[in-house]
Amino acid sequence: MSVLDAIILGIVEGLTEFLPISSTGHLILASSLLGIKQTPFTKSFEIIIQLGAILSVLFLYFNRLKRDFELWKRIIWAFIPTGVVGFVLYKLIKQYLFNPHIVVYSLTIGGIIIIAVEFLFEKIKPQKQINQLNLKQSVIIGLFQSLAVVPGTSRSASSIIGAMAVGLTRKEAVEFSFLLAIPTMFAATGYDILKSGIAISSHQWHLIAIGFIVSFFSALVAVKGFIGFVSKYTLKSFGVYRIIIGIIFLFVLK
Repeated sequence: MSVLDAIILGIVEGLTEFLPISSTGHLILASSLLGIKQTPFTKSFEIIIQLGAILSVLFLYFNRLKRDFELWKRIIWAFIPTGVVGFVLYKLIKQYLFNPHIVVYSLTIGGIIIIAVEFLFEKIKPQKQINQLNLKQSVIIGLFQSLAVVPGTSRSASSIIGAMAVGLTRKEAVEFSFLLAIPTMFAATGYDILKSGIAISSHQWHLIAIGFIVSFFSALVAVKGFIGFVSKYTLKSFGVYRIIIGIIFLFVLK
């Protein structure tokens, strides 16, 4: 992996982390296009630079998070299912699921689900705000998010759909998905560093630092833009995008 590769992957990560299109899936596909092999380092790189994008949410929502203890309770309860699933299936995920073909199928199927869900919620029209969530509903959102252990599924898409399923408005669902990413990705990154940090060289840490910084700034742009988008439009266009990308790569990867 070169410095340019790290910059490109940092941009891809930052722009896609909070959109319902799977940042991990896009990183795997981008690595495939760039000719970067899926080595243990590459897999760790793709996980660790996500923390740069997550820090952009901490930066943007810092004032709200520092004064709202009840919000933190909802976030932590929603995180628990994902934390358990991720811990139990860590080795299986990294060994077998970081695969471009799995990503392609996950993107396509997920796109169909997003479109179907949006048609359903046009009739139901959820009205809840985040501060109206109870702990049971928070856990349900976390269960939805845990489906995203399969690359290409999208942590963002899973948690947004879960949040809408328990009654949050689309905008509130997106914001809760942003906030839920904080403990989720801190845990995923920290655990991965504990497992593979010793095997990472100083040059590789340099590449990680570059990807980390680039993902932070590109994520700032994506978060602000996504909030503005969902305030006016549905997520159907992201579903269509996922299906198109999935079909294209289905032939590219043959």
